Amino acid sequence: MYQQHFGLTQLPFTLTPNTQFFFGLTPHVEALQVLQTAIENGEGFIKVTGEVGTGKTLICRKLLNDLPEQYHCAYVPNPYLSPEELRWALATELGLSLDENLNQQQLTSLIQSRLLELNQQGLQVVLVLDEAQALPNESLETLRLFTNLETESTKLIQVVLFGQPELDERLEDNKLRQLKQRITFSYKLRPLAWDEIQAYIDYRLSVAGYQGHSLFNDKDVKLIAAAARGVPRLVNVITNKALLLCFAEGETRVHTKHCKAAIVDTEDAEPLPPAQQQERWIFLLLLLCASLAMLYVADVDWISMLRESI
Repeated sequence: MYQQHFGLTQLPFTLTPNTQFFFGLTPHVEALQVLQTAIENGEGFIKVTGEVGTGKTLICRKLLNDLPEQYHCAYVPNPYLSPEELRWALATELGLSLDENLNQQQLTSLIQSRLLELNQQGLQVVLVLDEAQALPNESLETLRLFTNLETESTKLIQVVLFGQPELDERLEDNKLRQLKQRITFSYKLRPLAWDEIQAYIDYRLSVAGYQGHSLFNDKDVKLIAAAARGVPRLVNVITNKALLLCFAEGETRVHTKHCKAAIVDTEDAEPLPPAQQQERWIFLLLLLCASLAMLYVADVDWISMLRESI
């Protein structure tokens, strides 16, 4: 795509949560500090919530990568599980290889024995669940019961919940009041301010290998920040499209028209005023130009290779 045009070694604004691109933005650093303090404290549930795309999964992966050796981490990325499925998932993460014909009581007993074994080895078990808003109520109750497992001095397992704001809403249910009381630490991710987004964009470009002048001016960063509502994932989508349009025109710096066209073409972005909606056709036209340019380069490379082989 545009990597060679901008002197990049990799794409800077992919949607995959990559800790290589983790930038110490205030809300993300604060969330990690809360998590680390809570885990060191050693009790109860820990909860981090935030809107879609605010960086929960990236923080989750950063936490997992940075946990000291005395922690044994069990990670469940897709917790839309029944209580039975959740027990089996935990058993697998704890390194247990079990007969699938075990009943739930036997399975729970073996999990408890394994937790005691790890505790005796000096390891503290941390169960991390991403997208926790998807957990059924019965599974949330199963988690609460797991946290009842303890020695005289310490819990055998801690639970970290990452979820969307719907998780907070569900915890207001009177049926889950016991679990809510077990949440000893929590943090709510906020949207990014425009200057944080400016630093975020520049940092990701530098990690991707960019070494030139700033590609986005302050005015355009503010435009992107407003359209993205401060959500990093939407920032990635819009800036990626703006760079693609810039490349299609052969420009070395992104202009406002590129940003506007990218915003109009992004589904969840805040819409531009109606007078600027015609920017969409610019995006489609330039995208076509970019595609033709890439096909041309590919043909030239193929012809060159053919000549060399002859």
